[in-house]
Amino acid sequence: MFKSVVCGIAACAALTGCEKDFLETTPTDVINNSSILTDSILFDAYVTNRYLGVKLTNKEGDSNQPGFGRGFEYGMWSSLTDESIYNNNDDTWLIQQGQLAPENLGIAGTFWARSYRSIREINYALNNIQDVGMSQSHTNLLIAELKFIRAFRYHDLIRNYGEVVLVGDHVVELGDDYTDPALFNRRPIEESMAYVIAELDAAAAGLPVSNSGSYGEGRATKGAALALKSRLLLYAASPLYSGGSNTQKWAEAAAAAKAVMDMGTYSLFQGGYAELFTNQQSNQEYIFARFYNITARHLALEIANGPNGYGGWGGNVPLQNLVDDYEMTDGSMFNWSDPAQAAAPYANRDPRFYATVLYDGAPYRGRTVETFRPDGLDSPEGPDNWNSSKTGYYLRKFIREDLPIINPWDVAGVQNWIYFRYAEILLNYAEAQNEAVGPDASVYEAINAIRSRTSVAMPALPAGLSQSDMRDRIRHERRIELAFEEHRYYDVRRWMIASQTENEPAQGIRITKDGSGNLLYEIMTALQGKSFQEKHYWLPIPRAEILSSNNQLPQNPGY
Repeated sequence: MFKSVVCGIAACAALTGCEKDFLETTPTDVINNSSILTDSILFDAYVTNRYLGVKLTNKEGDSNQPGFGRGFEYGMWSSLTDESIYNNNDDTWLIQQGQLAPENLGIAGTFWARSYRSIREINYALNNIQDVGMSQSHTNLLIAELKFIRAFRYHDLIRNYGEVVLVGDHVVELGDDYTDPALFNRRPIEESMAYVIAELDAAAAGLPVSNSGSYGEGRATKGAALALKSRLLLYAASPLYSGGSNTQKWAEAAAAAKAVMDMGTYSLFQGGYAELFTNQQSNQEYIFARFYNITARHLALEIANGPNGYGGWGGNVPLQNLVDDYEMTDGSMFNWSDPAQAAAPYANRDPRFYATVLYDGAPYRGRTVETFRPDGLDSPEGPDNWNSSKTGYYLRKFIREDLPIINPWDVAGVQNWIYFRYAEILLNYAEAQNEAVGPDASVYEAINAIRSRTSVAMPALPAGLSQSDMRDRIRHERRIELAFEEHRYYDVRRWMIASQTENEPAQGIRITKDGSGNLLYEIMTALQGKSFQEKHYWLPIPRAEILSSNNQLPQNPGY
């Protein structure tokens, strides 16, 4: 955990210890601590840089500075769920196939080290901020900002590992006593949640409502702190965290979401659903996002996820499991047993389907997608067949058609990644309020607002739903509305239904065109051996972290 970060410093010192002249040379590319603490501009930049991660493993985007959380990686978090698979594996299949181990966590192996490294950096700033010489008002603002960032890191730790170590404001240094059990004392989830919620309350009190002007978009706001509080309290009330139904916790979660709604700052974007994720400008639905521009590009999504017939690499390809869950435009569920629907499975579906999934026959970049066989350009019989989709689908969400697939390196990679948006808050509220008091009018209002907005225009939910029926509808709405936004992995775990959803076969579609041009649709398995065990509700702590604690850090059960 902490020791691994410090050991890196110690190892560097050991390697250069005999080079006296080298040690006496002042580096020109490193800013030392004293400079940061005596220059308010440098200190402010230090705080800003805490919104960035550090690249700890291969395929973490295309930059040496990954985003605040995940998002826009080669293997997206959706490809550890029943939303998609990653076409070329890249250390994702082992998780879907139940081979997760402390020695090999695939793309899930960096949360512990990155989070605690960030917490240490934030604690350093908090411990020294009063000595920097800024105005007290700006000092208070940065303290609130740092508390938000630290809370986000703890939120990542809690939702991935459950019980975590709370380090307070301590900064681990060389020479610290690593035999102290307090450094490795994992606290109960409820205690950790209470600590982080208190931090977010303090952050919200000190953060601005908006970051317009010189302070800068992409930095924390009151709404961002309250949105994170809403998400955490929703998790805290859910079965995995609470151990069962707890009406009081659900009521607290509903109140937290309502606090964001009552700000009056945010509303649902009424433009196109696809445009919400591809527009470089912020809009009224954004609560907190990482903003990209020509000097801070991320992975070129178009080539990474594009169909092989266009020169793309396939990437994160949607599963039939997800495709089948998109409703018909009349609000009914799609049914392969209906001859008319089975003959034209992509007709008359929820508009969010067309903005999320590229399917056979979808209009795209001047032609229609061809995943049929024989001779489909985007099938295994097309060019670069090793990049053809294993599911028969390709990702459309987040993709901009005005950016090139071929040679995108100096042009593409400018979409924003949204960490919190207003639709999530409405879904949080609806779920928590339904669990607390049942499907009252406010629950219907929240869900129907999402379904009825201009770019979606789906029918309202039927009146008279039971609490159980409404629970199913809310879960379904989260699956569709938030697809590929890195919610599904945590949702199915906190609801404790992952043992069902993640043990279902990872399905795709095989489409055959006969001599008359008729299409035959056949469901097939896209990834063999999908498996989920009870222990997989939490990630294992990496073995290296256990060893660096001298085996004092307890491992999660089953690993």
